[in-house]
Amino acid sequence: MSQSVPSFAELLDSARESAVHLEMRDTYGVTSEADAVARWRETGEADTDPDSPYWAPWTSLARRTVARGVIMRRARIISVPVSAYIRYEHAGTVVNIAAGENVRWLPRRQASDLALPGNDFWLIDGRLIRWNHFTGDGASAPGEVSTDRAAARLCAEAFEAVWQRAIPHSEFKLD
Repeated sequence: MSQSVPSFAELLDSARESAVHLEMRDTYGVTSEADAVARWRETGEADTDPDSPYWAPWTSLARRTVARGVIMRRARIISVPVSAYIRYEHAGTVVNIAAGENVRWLPRRQASDLALPGNDFWLIDGRLIRWNHFTGDGASAPGEVSTDRAAARLCAEAFEAVWQRAIPHSEFKLD
């Protein structure tokens, strides 16, 4: 069943136990990141200050979520060698961790035998899915929310299978 799509603040504020996020693209072209990605490509510098104006909205939300006892985990399935975007994302992951998220990386070849949903998603408390849709070039497309039990079970099982195989951020090396 599809529902109206809540903001990420509403979504995470509704979490009571867990919020898991599976990312499966090698590049994203999200408008809100465009300037930061361009700066990183030009200078090699990434904003890694969790309290900077760029990151503060996310880190405040994540910290508030984790402070309630919600476990936040993010897993990324990536191709190796990695794309320039994944290098940018890897450089900024210290911010996710500082905000209380646990992050792991799984090389795509190690995911070949896993049953995965067709889209990135957030799964809240094992029951509410926020599907993240993107255009072919990685721009954000309208999201979708579902409480379909079978889809939630697929997402939960897929995430756990990825998480078990994935490498913690502190151990994952790009080269």
